[in-house]
Amino acid sequence: MRFDQHTVVLLVRPTDPPELPRDAADRLQDAHLAHQAGLVEQGAVLAAGPFLGGDDERVRGFAVLSVDPEMARELYANDPAVRAGRLVAQVMSWMVPEGNVRFENVPVPKSMLEVAAGD
Repeated sequence: MRFDQHTVVLLVRPTDPPELPRDAADRLQDAHLAHQAGLVEQGAVLAAGPFLGGDDERVRGFAVLSVDPEMARELYANDPAVRAGRLVAQVMSWMVPEGNVRFENVPVPKSMLEVAAGD
């Protein structure tokens, strides 16, 4: 059996993230979304999104990338939320039977305003 190998990034809230005023946290979230959207536009991120209502609230998001793990580490080291210490990127390889998972090119939000618009 053949396998496809993808790089996966789990975005995890550290145990003691820096506290930010609401407006600063909102700006940081917009910067994080813009960074993520840029990675999608570059073709590095195939799919990404947040987790809601999980058993471990520290696990905040998930991304599947088309690049090797080392490049994924570099890309997420530049994520504003990672740089600010609000998220930590955990990088690993994911193996699935060949052809099991397909990714479509769909638009992603670049800000919370786009998320709220729901279009």
